[in-house]
Amino acid sequence: MPTELEELVEFLHHGNTQIRQIACENLLGYSTAQPSLFKRQQLLPVRDLKLLVRDYAPIAKNALTILINLSADEEVLANLAEDDAFLETLLAKVTNAKEPNANEISMLLANLAKSDSLKRLLTLTRRVPKPVSESAKAMDQLMDCFVKGAEGTLNNNADYDYLSYLFADISKTEEGRKYFTTRQEYDSVVPITKLTVFTEHKSDVRRKGVASTIKNVAFDIPSHPMLFSEDEVNLLPYILLPITGPEEFTDEETAAMLPDLQLLPPDKKRDSDETIITTHLETLLLLTTTREGREKMRAVNVYPIIRECHLHVDNEDVREGCDRLVQVLMRKEEGEGDAEAEEMAKARAQAMSEAQSGQDDDEKVVEVF
Repeated sequence: MPTELEELVEFLHHGNTQIRQIACENLLGYSTAQPSLFKRQQLLPVRDLKLLVRDYAPIAKNALTILINLSADEEVLANLAEDDAFLETLLAKVTNAKEPNANEISMLLANLAKSDSLKRLLTLTRRVPKPVSESAKAMDQLMDCFVKGAEGTLNNNADYDYLSYLFADISKTEEGRKYFTTRQEYDSVVPITKLTVFTEHKSDVRRKGVASTIKNVAFDIPSHPMLFSEDEVNLLPYILLPITGPEEFTDEETAAMLPDLQLLPPDKKRDSDETIITTHLETLLLLTTTREGREKMRAVNVYPIIRECHLHVDNEDVREGCDRLVQVLMRKEEGEGDAEAEEMAKARAQAMSEAQSGQDDDEKVVEVF
């Protein structure tokens, strides 16, 4: 005989709207406290919740929140992420500028990106959701939501910040890195340049996801010249500014720095999130993989910035990141064959890639309570 909770779960597919709404509201807390409750009868409650995402806004909001929490379960994650019809439902809603639950959908998509199957977003085409986007590619559409929707400028109900976590996971794949470094036909813009402008955004979530995406893209060594180029991505100032604080430098040190790093205001603050600073330091270390990269960073005087960060941030991971980077930048190249230097640098990058697996904050499943 079913328990009262099991009976309540069955009301998720009741014909009466009010009963469905009450069921969703009362089951919300159990999506974290007792997730097995939703795996009965071959995930029938999960299938019901997927349908409720298309229900009235209050019901859909609770259904999405429950699914966000349940997606931490591998079986549920696979059921959600591999469902083409459900993915289209989420995309249709998140690209609707009037969708009241766009933030919850962004969170759910971020969690679904933990599944390898969501790589199909990179090749998926669908209806062009004008005026949100002019592209038929799903990834372009999500990027346009993220960029245009910052701070509610696209949708009064959403900021789309959690899409940055989706980008971070997608960028861990070779195909994903290729997308972010390839100029798109519909707007002639390289996608990674749309993200760099958010490295000092007020949202911790947005900054963290963007920082992780940039780091993952930096694993693609052939793209480094483009990432360094001031006429293309011009990445360095965007990852150095969050690391830089209010400290003063000598005139000699300042003269060689990038223009964006010179004459900063006395109230300049470095990023308040030390995990983000650590991520940027790891990106800089990846950019030392080639000799050209190391010489570029020496030429624009990156060392003093890292030195001050080490002195003023009392965090073991940050200081370790500073130490590793300084060791590379201060090492003399003379007497070191290029081939040997490249192999050493590539070994560092490989070690970072292995250490990264399963560890990044953006890999954590979003839960809503």
